[in-house]
Amino acid sequence: MTYGWIIYNGSLPGNKFLDFAEMLQRAALRAGSQADIVKNNDLLAVTDSKGMELLKPNGLNIPEYCLFTDKDLHLARQLEAMGISVFNSSHAIEASDDKIATHQALAKRKIPMPRTISAPKTFLQDSPLGEKQLQLASKALGFPMIVKEAFGSFGQQVYLVNDMAELQEQVQKIGGKPFLFQEFVETSRGIDLRLQVAGDEVVASVRRTAVDDFRANVTNGGKMHSYEPTDAECELAIAAAKALGCDFAGVDLLHGELGPIVCEVNSNAHIHNLMDATGIDASDAIVRDVLRKVKDRRKQF
Repeated sequence: MTYGWIIYNGSLPGNKFLDFAEMLQRAALRAGSQADIVKNNDLLAVTDSKGMELLKPNGLNIPEYCLFTDKDLHLARQLEAMGISVFNSSHAIEASDDKIATHQALAKRKIPMPRTISAPKTFLQDSPLGEKQLQLASKALGFPMIVKEAFGSFGQQVYLVNDMAELQEQVQKIGGKPFLFQEFVETSRGIDLRLQVAGDEVVASVRRTAVDDFRANVTNGGKMHSYEPTDAECELAIAAAKALGCDFAGVDLLHGELGPIVCEVNSNAHIHNLMDATGIDASDAIVRDVLRKVKDRRKQF
């Protein structure tokens, strides 16, 4: 029997993150694999002249695979360096977490997405971009425009600006944090699609709508309903997940004027709300694909 870990962040409040881990644990058991749920802060990564090891609770065995539902990149890289198969990989988590890196990866594959401009890096909180850069961005994208911090979740750190004064004010507030400018897709105002990808298939999909917000995220008041995606939407979601190296991902699509376009790729998207809306427990498909890849890796050694 294969043995794995399901790692989640033990410092975050509430049960949302533990709930996701428990869904994966039950799916692993249904698939014939034993998996322990482990908090990231119960593990200490050790590096010295002898190599790498982990300080871990007594009785916890080193796994063959790890379902990594956190963003602790240093821990994920340590596990990989120790020969443990990590899903999603540290590279996929890093690329998905950084929205600038996400759009660069999508652009390399020429995947449809909103036109996006990365703001230059600044080091000081009080050294935002000057008038020249803001004029260039507004001329390229027009108003209204999306300003989005590179790191953020649940639709937070995403702002709609309607003119130059609002743009200057928002950039001033962001300060030295990395961010991007993005074309606002009016045809998808308050509407998006979440397609859950596992391996080479879309296993569940919802349409999210909001009445009083340009964002459709449920956290911001959006409503979620089961949705039957088109072939083109499924192909786009799978291609986006693969572009970032994700074994599983929640891919958010917008309704562009010429068809679906990719908004974001979430490497550790929570799936309980998805199950509530669709009746589909995506954890089974996620675990099934992971265990198949673990079995294939065994054959190589």
